[in-house]
Amino acid sequence: MDIKFKPTKKQYEAWEYLNDDITTEVLFGGSAGSAKTYFGCCFLIINCMRYPKTRWLMGRAKLNILKNTTLKTFKDIIFDWGISESITINHQSNTIYFNNGSEIIMKDLFSYPSDPDFDSLGSLEITGAFIDEISQISNKAYEIVNTRIRYRLNEYNLKPKCLSSCNPSKGWLYTTFYKPYIEGRLPEYRKFIPALVSDNPYIDPSYVEQLKKASHSIQQRLLYGNWEYSNDIDSLFKFQDLYLIQNGEYKLGGKKYISADIARLGKDRTVIFIWDDLNIIEIIEMDQVTTDISASKIRELMNKYQIQSSNVIIDADGVGGGVVDQLMGVKSFINNSRPIDVTGQPNNYQNLKSQCYYLLAEFIENHKIKLVDINQEIFEMLCQELQVIKQKDVDMDGKLSVIPKDMIKKVLGRSPDYADCLMMRMFFEIKNKFNPQYVGFF
Repeated sequence: MDIKFKPTKKQYEAWEYLNDDITTEVLFGGSAGSAKTYFGCCFLIINCMRYPKTRWLMGRAKLNILKNTTLKTFKDIIFDWGISESITINHQSNTIYFNNGSEIIMKDLFSYPSDPDFDSLGSLEITGAFIDEISQISNKAYEIVNTRIRYRLNEYNLKPKCLSSCNPSKGWLYTTFYKPYIEGRLPEYRKFIPALVSDNPYIDPSYVEQLKKASHSIQQRLLYGNWEYSNDIDSLFKFQDLYLIQNGEYKLGGKKYISADIARLGKDRTVIFIWDDLNIIEIIEMDQVTTDISASKIRELMNKYQIQSSNVIIDADGVGGGVVDQLMGVKSFINNSRPIDVTGQPNNYQNLKSQCYYLLAEFIENHKIKLVDINQEIFEMLCQELQVIKQKDVDMDGKLSVIPKDMIKKVLGRSPDYADCLMMRMFFEIKNKFNPQYVGFF
């Protein structure tokens, strides 16, 4: 049978990794128009034909989107290759059947609250997988799919292979694939192929011209494959504004503050920011510490910088409340508490956290927040966290809000501890600058 697969140079590079004895995970893509979905469908079709009675996964965040996008590309390929008559698509079982016994399962990989541990994938056994637009699913979903790749591998002497496609994203892919790739520390079993539209000789030139007419940020991401630009118009924070957090002039000698995000023992990390006015002058991180150690460290920092307790704010949700109890006079930050009443202004925020994040966005846009002598790695992690903080759809009461923390953690693959510490500092700006008549949780 004459298969008309003529890979681009980038696709050929990825194909080599998908057929070696070392690589198990391949991330392909960067810009739009680099034939990511086409390549993923070819990978599935060829392997289904090559290895009879094997089972493969075609995944995307939402099944209806998969059927309207990825599956359409799949249909175009099998028609073009003249093999459509030997393949049956069952939309009831969401399965694609080949006449040699192989099959492709189309799977919804969205993180639904009713199935946080992806139990729906628990009994699944597959030979390999292609996940389209992987930035739209959580790191956990990706990890679980990889644990399901074991079906008939020994029979054909195959290695587990998971191919994924993406556009630039500031979520967990940035930390897991892109940044390690740039720094030359990507694990041997992972490969990243940065394919651009310019790498695709088959692309319609008019499509490239349309990308060139788009806004600057869209061009950076979808035309040039720039991972340093946020991918969502609903993001509160813009990359070009975040860049200036560690650049430009600042003035020290102001009032000192502490904001602290307290972690449970063994989970996430405790992060403490020391502020000189709106300048962050020191950041402390502690892993796997008890509340008494966290309280002791904050007390030590208060003495070192002569910070009064009324200028210390601690996230009191969860175990943070235990730290507040040990430090007389410090402020408790309750994320879901009602926003501070600002005299003469409408209260249009869903909760205190949203109010503070919106004010933080305003301060950063106006270049009021500065990092003073903080290392580059922390700056990059802070920027990454802030760029996934997005506006949530306005609720029925017209209140402004940000997406929930559990959703942010799924996108990032970790808790946004730095961003939350930054956000809590805004409490004092609202309280002091606007002089609200609010004493609800002091």
